[in-house]
Amino acid sequence: MPDRDLPPPLRIGAVNYLNSKPLIFRFADHAARLAGGRPSLAGARLLCDLPSRLADSLAAGRLDVALVPVFETFANPDWQVLSDACVAADGPVGSVKVYFRKPPHCVRTLALDEGSRTSAALCRLLLDRRCGVRPERRPLPIGCGLADADADAVLLIGDRAMHPPAAAIRDRFVAAWDLAHEWRIDTGQPFVFAVWAARPGAPAEALTALLQACRDDGLAHLDHIAAAEGPPLGLTADHAQRYLRDNLRYRFGARQHDALARFQSLCREAGLLPAPAAAS
Repeated sequence: MPDRDLPPPLRIGAVNYLNSKPLIFRFADHAARLAGGRPSLAGARLLCDLPSRLADSLAAGRLDVALVPVFETFANPDWQVLSDACVAADGPVGSVKVYFRKPPHCVRTLALDEGSRTSAALCRLLLDRRCGVRPERRPLPIGCGLADADADAVLLIGDRAMHPPAAAIRDRFVAAWDLAHEWRIDTGQPFVFAVWAARPGAPAEALTALLQACRDDGLAHLDHIAAAEGPPLGLTADHAQRYLRDNLRYRFGARQHDALARFQSLCREAGLLPAPAAAS
């Protein structure tokens, strides 16, 4: 009979995009190996979903730890950021793009990818700071693309943003922004898209060991990941490997920490976040 005193297996939520595959490489193998000295990892389950839904599931208690949009950590200060594994960029990222039917300063409507929250906030922030516009927001459901939205600007993230639009669609747009590149131009800093966050009470030390083991193994096998994951997305293995190796950064260091603090501050100044509560 199962031991009724043992806690239920940990529920770990991850994103099923190509950019996150190095962070969960051989997850089951590493969880089983580390569980020998860290019993809390026994039976740990990996569940994949959209970034925005992972944040909702973590907040609702359906997950114990998740790879969440960094924007969500600003509104949930009780979440603990675990490990130095993250999804970041230090220049063009190639998978977070805004396409403009009108010049950016003329944008009045903005379609936002349903899976995004950090990128949506970054897009709104850049439009406000650069162009002084705060467009009406419209949802862009998963499965829809540029041709399905009639907004003045359209944000796409993840795997579907990596494919250039067909010429007939591309000709309808006057400009495009790679948001990580635009942030780098404006600030000189990298941009952090997602971090691992845990609910209070989660076994931080054990989870950190697991998440960093997966990341380190994944970075050592980018060629393997690219060959397995690129072709099903319509990407060559070479394209997928260059994207993982050159466009993305997976370690949360001092520069990333400073950039994240600046992003939070600018979002607050722009009214995208509530002002901090006054001390009593």
